[in-house]
Amino acid sequence: MDREESVQHFLDLIKKSRRGKFKVYIGMIAGVGKSYRMLQEAHDLIDNGVDVRIGYIETHGRAGTEALLKGLPVIRRRKLFYKGKELEEMDLEAIIRIHPEIVIVDELAHTNVEGSLNEKRWQDVMTLLDEGINVISAVNIQHIESVNEEVQDIAGIEVKERIPDSVLQEADEVVNIDLTAEELITRLKAGKIYKPEKIQTALNNFFKTENILQLRELALKEVALRVEKKVENEVVMGIGLGVRHEKFMACISSQEKTPRRIIRKVARLATRYNTSFVALYVQVPKESMERIDLASQRHLLNHFKLVTELGGEVVQVQSKDILGSIVQVCKEKQISTVCMGSPGLRLPGALCSVLKYRRFLNNLAQANIDLIILA
Repeated sequence: MDREESVQHFLDLIKKSRRGKFKVYIGMIAGVGKSYRMLQEAHDLIDNGVDVRIGYIETHGRAGTEALLKGLPVIRRRKLFYKGKELEEMDLEAIIRIHPEIVIVDELAHTNVEGSLNEKRWQDVMTLLDEGINVISAVNIQHIESVNEEVQDIAGIEVKERIPDSVLQEADEVVNIDLTAEELITRLKAGKIYKPEKIQTALNNFFKTENILQLRELALKEVALRVEKKVENEVVMGIGLGVRHEKFMACISSQEKTPRRIIRKVARLATRYNTSFVALYVQVPKESMERIDLASQRHLLNHFKLVTELGGEVVQVQSKDILGSIVQVCKEKQISTVCMGSPGLRLPGALCSVLKYRRFLNNLAQANIDLIILA
């Protein structure tokens, strides 16, 4: 490490030490008690002389949560007018000005009203952490970007408000709020989650027992994964090693849906192995800047944005030889595992395609690179 790198490393350590601590409660579904737990914690901290403020809490009209809010210092929300309506948002500037020791910020995946300082609430939280303010927040498993496809398969709906996995990577502590399916449905039927007129609709849709069980498993796995990764990072830092034995690559195209599924799965694999990933797009002549259609351009931009949000690196290569480019980039980036969708072998030219694919497999094998075909 040269002198310039040493200085920068020291400055990074100082900045990190000044940064606020970040705690996130993860739940499998609405109504498990995340907001309630945060308010309980706020009372406990105040009893111990800690300066805690409520930056934003969403009670959803639940009596128990509203009762717990009493006696806690709340920072007033900022009022905004949007499309003729008066809306309320968390007052980020007021929190920074008051600068409490700890602030409670609910609904981490929330999209802010147009005109706010940041587009998303999780970005507000990052700002608060940078200001040296400790944050306690909460999110449901369905709002985490890399499990979006799995949630859609489970519940049959696409959750629009999501947070990048990198937000959880910033967390100093991740805690699961867990209930059995039976306990959750009992709470729902007792009117502790939604108003009476919404209960049956919830039971028929998102709150089906099979959905709850699968979402619960996802949430438990996510928290276990984050804890495991944190332990590994601390062990590596403790012994002064930074060796990574695995590195993944996602091969993507300009299609709309399949690449996003591949990106999310590869991001999960990279997280599991506590390593990084690359997303490779080989631009063939028919998709050059002069010839690519607007829809494909839009899909690609969305894919690149997703890769960045999930902590990956985008690599673009111009070439007629897609398979050869994959092998070349693997060697340059020291990739250990390539992940791609099923190859499309169509007539005519199927025999030629099969021969190229066999050569591709042989080249990967010779370079000791594994290949995973994702559904």
